[in-house]
Amino acid sequence: MSARQEGWGALGRRVWLALATVYLVWGSSYLGIRVALEGFPPFLLGAGRFILAGLALYAFLRLRGQPAPTAAEWRSAGIVGVLLLVGGNGLVTFAQQWVASGLASVVVATVPLWAGVFSGLSGQWPSRWERAGLLVGFAGVALLQGEQGLRGQPVGAAALVLAAALWAAGSVWSQRVRLPSGLLGSAAQMMVGGAALLGMSLFGGERLEGPVPVRAWVAAGYLTVFGSLLAFSAYAYLLRRVRPGLATSHAYVNPVVAVTLGALAMGEAVSLPGLGGMALILVGVVLMLVGREVGQERRARVRATERGGAGCYTAPGC
Repeated sequence: MSARQEGWGALGRRVWLALATVYLVWGSSYLGIRVALEGFPPFLLGAGRFILAGLALYAFLRLRGQPAPTAAEWRSAGIVGVLLLVGGNGLVTFAQQWVASGLASVVVATVPLWAGVFSGLSGQWPSRWERAGLLVGFAGVALLQGEQGLRGQPVGAAALVLAAALWAAGSVWSQRVRLPSGLLGSAAQMMVGGAALLGMSLFGGERLEGPVPVRAWVAAGYLTVFGSLLAFSAYAYLLRRVRPGLATSHAYVNPVVAVTLGALAMGEAVSLPGLGGMALILVGVVLMLVGREVGQERRARVRATERGGAGCYTAPGC
């Protein structure tokens, strides 16, 4: 039985744990990026965190006996890594030079909508429940956006919109190509994406301007260990196990975490409509989760019927 065909038991617990990791860690990473940018230029910051995390994970897995990726797997991992880490994370970090962390997270919350469009263009439109979740979540994003508006630098705003689209494209594409198995795929993506960011940093003439503050080093370390090594690996796991709409649902929860941390750490006030927007976002995620379970149940019943027994899908040997 393949991983995709496992019951909701062990697989479901792992999916929930991966979702919680991506929701909380990446929600806090917007504040981490803002602090790290006090001492590091954007593309150099991204290059350092992803190269270090990717090399550490790759070396660990290879020492444990996992075979090296094939040339085709490296190529696929490279494309996905560039879309996710250069197009997605790199542009978000670039935009946060001018755009507040809470606002950046709100704009990136359009990722599931882009993912739904890309999935639909490839023939896999979201289910009815997932579409409802997307609409409710988007309504929550609209309410949250009113907290600050989008009056920042137009370059930053455009970079955020493009980042959301490219992140969604990479997420959908990753499910259609052969990647290195398990966490080795995450390591390969971070290594290639980090190398591309390093090239952009060198080409753009980035350099450190004076001593780096201690808290910028701490933030960069947090982004490397938790934001890159832990959360990106959890996200790669989700991309292999669930549909893009659910995997990218972090974009709905991350603004809740980011705006809350902004209020606590930076004194950013959250209005009553903003709190209502956060509530709608969470409702949208729940609808998407329900849609996934309903879809799994329906597919299981269809397989059971095709195999000659209405209840066969619940049996271990079916």
